Amino acid sequence: MSHSTDNCAPSDCSTCSASCESRQSPQSLLEPANQFSRIGHVIAIMSGKGGVGKSSTVAGLATSMAKRGYRVGILDGDITGPSIPQAFGIHQNATSSDRGIIPEYSDGGVAVMSLNLLLNNETDPVAWRGAILANVLKQFWSDVIWGDLDYLFVDMPPGTGDIPLTVMQSLPIEGIVCVTSPQDLVSMIVKKAVNMANLMEKPILGLVENYSYFVCDDCGKRHHIFGESKLEEIAKDVELPILAQIPIDSNIAKAMDAGTIEQLECDYFDDIAKQIIKEIE
Repeated sequence: MSHSTDNCAPSDCSTCSASCESRQSPQSLLEPANQFSRIGHVIAIMSGKGGVGKSSTVAGLATSMAKRGYRVGILDGDITGPSIPQAFGIHQNATSSDRGIIPEYSDGGVAVMSLNLLLNNETDPVAWRGAILANVLKQFWSDVIWGDLDYLFVDMPPGTGDIPLTVMQSLPIEGIVCVTSPQDLVSMIVKKAVNMANLMEKPILGLVENYSYFVCDDCGKRHHIFGESKLEEIAKDVELPILAQIPIDSNIAKAMDAGTIEQLECDYFDDIAKQIIKEIE
């Protein structure tokens, strides 16, 4: 028996077994950007678990790119644990106009949008359910006037749950940087993140390992606080390049806490920037 879409219940395919055009060509879930935003590349920074220095990587990478002359923005997608405004010393609330929400800008010109910029108090908890969090994140893309950007970096929440899924489905992610650490079970956690990106058909640009080693001030010797790194073995297994291995450096934590990440004198994040530019451009 032939199937006619004229007899279909509106928007209800749940009990239908027909292979009609609506099933064969599903609509894209990508959200439209704000009409006053012109963004060249959208890069997501993700991690399989929390506490691996993902946000410091985002902040350091964005700073490195801005110093190279690129117009850069950060969409703080870690809705329940936003730390990007603090890293750049941004504490004022974002404003809006009839065109949309206006992001705040760091001293170095990095555009930032985070939920912390919309709360009455920075320390207010975000006790919202997943559906609301996902909608807020999509609004950071569709309602924020990003203007002209060469790169928009998305600080993803840790893990492979609902919000990272929303980001990958709703935003035109062009590449992903996966951040990890040398701790136990890292191989399994990295593979979970990599498999999720592959499932969503999003290319991974490479791996970044934070807390890779500690350099003794007295003897200059490297100490592997969390054990010897297995990143080379993991990278070979998942067939991805290593973008950087960043040491334990208290100056990074101090700069993040003090809001002075743009004043940090180090080249840890430059290698990541170079590789992204090479791959994307």
